[in-house]
Amino acid sequence: MKKIISTLFVAVALIFTGVQSAQAQFGWGVKGGVNLQKADFDESDIKSDNFTGFFIGPMAEFTLPIIGLGVDGALLYSQTGINPKEGETLKSHNLEIPVNLKYSIGLGSIAAVYAAAGPQFTYALSQEKWAGQEIFKDSQLSLNLGVGVKLLSHLQAGVTYNIPLGDTAEFKDEEMDMVSGTNKVIDTFGAKNKTWKIHVAYIF
Repeated sequence: MKKIISTLFVAVALIFTGVQSAQAQFGWGVKGGVNLQKADFDESDIKSDNFTGFFIGPMAEFTLPIIGLGVDGALLYSQTGINPKEGETLKSHNLEIPVNLKYSIGLGSIAAVYAAAGPQFTYALSQEKWAGQEIFKDSQLSLNLGVGVKLLSHLQAGVTYNIPLGDTAEFKDEEMDMVSGTNKVIDTFGAKNKTWKIHVAYIF
């Protein structure tokens, strides 16, 4: 997986280099949508229901029109969470920075379809606590794989599957130590949030 991300970074660098020497198209706009998440726990006896959140923020993209290859990036406020079948829903408010390599195929002057892939960096801004603990990771790295359509050169719609490259959250099961009078960790387990992201964007 690390080799895949390294290859994507090299490809992104090459695209930006090409932008300097080609008549690239640049656009910026606003992107928003819905997060559809389900957590997989290390402890097999813990199950979760689906969690629905949202994301919104500015985006920009470069495209080399002759070959249809480009890069897009965004700065998104995103609400994510974990919804255990037993227990309260836990929410995290995040800053997400996806950077995707995008390949587009034109369907005439009106529409185009595209495939995209790239890393996403996520930073927790604030979160709800579980048993007094902040369980969501402060920073996360994940991989985006997506497809979508472009309409009239301004409107985009797509779906992305986000795969975490590590635990999204870590739970610590604690009990009181009767000798010291402090809590002692007796078990630790993690959870990974796998997310479908459905979005629309408008490019100015």
